[in-house]
Amino acid sequence: MAETSTRLPESDAELLELAGLDDLPPADEGLFRSDGWLRRISGERVLLFGGGRALLLEVAHPLVAAGVAQHSDFRSDPFDRLQRTLDAMSTLTFADRGRALAAARRVERAHARVRGVLGESVGPFAAGTPYDGRAPDLVRWVWATLVDSALVVFERFVAPLEPAAREAYYADQCVLARLLGVPPECVPETHDAFRAYFDEQVEGEVLSVGREAREISEAVLHPPGGLGGAGTVRLVTAGLLPARLREAFGLPWDEERAARLEALEASVRALRPSTP
Repeated sequence: MAETSTRLPESDAELLELAGLDDLPPADEGLFRSDGWLRRISGERVLLFGGGRALLLEVAHPLVAAGVAQHSDFRSDPFDRLQRTLDAMSTLTFADRGRALAAARRVERAHARVRGVLGESVGPFAAGTPYDGRAPDLVRWVWATLVDSALVVFERFVAPLEPAAREAYYADQCVLARLLGVPPECVPETHDAFRAYFDEQVEGEVLSVGREAREISEAVLHPPGGLGGAGTVRLVTAGLLPARLREAFGLPWDEERAARLEALEASVRALRPSTP
């Protein structure tokens, strides 16, 4: 069962303290320094290639899938929730301090409305298991899918990262996690600790692809009315997913598809004017 939900502090000063932001840039610059790795990586438009992967990773958790299925119009607009998530993360990362903190509170209010129960048994969760969009374990998992997907896409489509750069990026992501409502004690302290947590989730029993997750996957990968580039979305999403979850979603994969993905990655890297 998901943990008890948490609340963000009401004052900006308390929220900044909770986030661990004690060396702030000027208020009009935002929460993060313009030359930091969070902004450098998050500013890469190629990260959009990871949207499908992140969304399918999210809904591989049955309680997240139930929240998406029961509190969004994913069948007619499968990318609406993802777009709102990306908009909020962009505001937190790039906007001035006031707008960024307001975005954190909007996310909390949106999550507070996402409550319900699991309609059928999936994996280790029995039918009737309650879910809460502010539960720390669920917020942490959704955040983790965005972090991991950004790193995977950046290193495959842009350039490998030095360990120090990856750690600097992750340190700022920890700030975002706390602003999103993950209690500080639940945020892995280092990227290595994050990697261990993420791999444990992927290989453990919690992530179980049920009916609702498959319906969401179908809407994302085969959007209604057709969508330009949907074939590329399917290729990249399937190729970047961990193998166990790719199989659980029933996504085909073979050497020919792997070669096409490698060629796409090489083309994107070649078109870039320079690498960091």
